[in-house]
Amino acid sequence: MAPTKAAFGAATGGLAACAAIALACVAVVTTAANAQNFPITPQQRNTAEVVAQSGIPLSELSPKAPDSYTVKRGDTLWAISGLYLLRPWRWPELWGMNMQEIHNPHRIYPGQVLYLEKVGGMARLRAGPIPPQAPLETVRVSPRVRFNSQADLGIPTLSPQAIEPFLNEAIIVNDGEMDLAPRFVAGPEERVLLTRGDRAYAMGRAGTPLVESDPRVIDQFRVFREAKPLRDPVTNAILGYEAAYLGAAELVRSESVQPIRTASGGVVNTPVPATVDITRAREEIRIGDRLVPEPPRQIMSYVPRAPSTPVDGTIVSVYGDAVALAGQNQVVAINRGTAEGMEPGVVLAIQKAGAAIKDRSQRGEIVHVQLPDERNGLMMVFRTFDHLSYALILHITDVVQVGDRFTSPK
Repeated sequence: MAPTKAAFGAATGGLAACAAIALACVAVVTTAANAQNFPITPQQRNTAEVVAQSGIPLSELSPKAPDSYTVKRGDTLWAISGLYLLRPWRWPELWGMNMQEIHNPHRIYPGQVLYLEKVGGMARLRAGPIPPQAPLETVRVSPRVRFNSQADLGIPTLSPQAIEPFLNEAIIVNDGEMDLAPRFVAGPEERVLLTRGDRAYAMGRAGTPLVESDPRVIDQFRVFREAKPLRDPVTNAILGYEAAYLGAAELVRSESVQPIRTASGGVVNTPVPATVDITRAREEIRIGDRLVPEPPRQIMSYVPRAPSTPVDGTIVSVYGDAVALAGQNQVVAINRGTAEGMEPGVVLAIQKAGAAIKDRSQRGEIVHVQLPDERNGLMMVFRTFDHLSYALILHITDVVQVGDRFTSPK
């Protein structure tokens, strides 16, 4: 869907139309080129270069590592690393096993065959070419504008579908920040509950009216409810405020001021709310809910890695309404953020608290014993704030709950 409110008129000449197609093609090519510039840290490159000299010990290989594997559509670098290595976050070592043929670990494509070689107690991974395919018949096509969000068929580090839904939904704000955002003031036919397809009216705070940023562009907004405090389970300190995501809205007309004649014959300048249409509703939207501008959509790649320094913290909350337990591919908030050195891509080990039991093994004596914590799985940080971060649960052996600890993986 084009981002303008109206299509170009018939008066637009053929030369301009051709120029628009050319610019669109350049934009798609540029997006494809930029999307492959995924981050590779100097530490990861150094690790890979060291491993490239000799390979990795067989003891570091997964016992289920196959002798050969054909990359499939939907594979991720994380999944392939887990197939060959005991610790998937050490994917630079997998890359280092074959730096001569895989110059960029993000440029691995469906159809390529990976071969595992074991020599002298060390392992190397070799990538074969994509098998040739039968030639396709010639198809006559006509020029058209096409937008594509995927750079190419290269496999991503992690499945983007696992994280993208949370990038625009999960938001942490400061105390009182949401009170400054534009708010819904009325719905159709004086209804107080709104849903997808409804037209509603909203206003900004005094002195900051809700207006169009550009008359040619559709202004998109996310809708949130009042933010709830997230407290550290250990210290009980408020670390931030999480706003509940409700849906999306589109600005139709800007807020304005209209002179209204009073019964006494005078004129009073009266505010006229902005007009918005509800385009998505995760749940019913109410009068008083807040509008936050939609951020630009970005193609992001996360590089799973172990933290550079020891980490120890606690899970603060499970993302979602009244959810106490989390499973695989769910999102949790943790009590470590940028102020504590947390970064997107950091992989953390989830610890399940050991039970407090009574030792009755000795006759006539009862001793209280605290069993040790056991590792329950892994999660990866994908969005950070000052003292909080959101992490995606990659895999677990049991449910995760608020209060569970996390540490650096070993």
